[in-house]
Amino acid sequence: MHTAAKAIPADGRDLPWVEDARKVAPRDARELTILFLERLRVLEEGTHEHQYVRNTLIEMNLSLVRYAAGPFRNRGDGEMEDIFQVGTIGLIKAIDRFDLSRGVAFSFYALPYIRGEIMRYFRDASWAVHVPRRLQELRVELARARERLTAELDRDPTARELATHLRLSEEEVREGLVAAAGYTAGSLDAPNVDPDTAPASLASGRSFADRIGINDHDMELVEDFHTLAHLLDGLDDRERAILELRFGKDMTQAQIARELGVSQMHISRLLTRTLHKLRTGMLGD
Repeated sequence: MHTAAKAIPADGRDLPWVEDARKVAPRDARELTILFLERLRVLEEGTHEHQYVRNTLIEMNLSLVRYAAGPFRNRGDGEMEDIFQVGTIGLIKAIDRFDLSRGVAFSFYALPYIRGEIMRYFRDASWAVHVPRRLQELRVELARARERLTAELDRDPTARELATHLRLSEEEVREGLVAAAGYTAGSLDAPNVDPDTAPASLASGRSFADRIGINDHDMELVEDFHTLAHLLDGLDDRERAILELRFGKDMTQAQIARELGVSQMHISRLLTRTLHKLRTGMLGD
């Protein structure tokens, strides 16, 4: 274990200054964790010493978070980062609540907190639409009750039968059934066909997104184009010719000058004057 010579005096004892708590070996981390937990209990919150001890405890025990998050390694990097963050919250809660007098190893105490935060993350984040916690739990009860009653009745149970089985009101059951629909959400890019009745050839049909209307920003230009057409009618032939060559045929000012047999400077002045006239007319209208 590598510790620097610097130490923080507190309660008559010296506490080692760990330069990089993330690199402390697991065996050393277990010994240091007890030492740092003992010191944390006698330090005043908000002090530099308290902050150092607490942060060091967190960093030394991040291996517990990695261990608890291990079963979810097959998920994407983005979600694994979220899992690690919520697991770290569980670790912090364990550090703040741990009682040395219980004689329990800190790792045994912390892991349930860490796993609890991870499972809470999955319970909340797996819903496509956020619904109250009581309705999330009711969904599980309804699923179990429906499975049992379907086996007994040999058909899907009614809302009244589910309510009787769960000793709930029929209104509560209906609310739970509606909320359960928020557990998953279909993709807007999915074909808008019934997979049970439509032939396979329709699998590439129009999606739901194709049927959703959007704002057509080009419609906002219709009035502008109408006004501009009126202003163009007010230009002389030379001004309209220069605009046609510049913006219709995408010619440079030098090319226009050669086309009309005048200087490029003259074309530049005429083009600037014409555009100013049109801009003033558009803004004025």
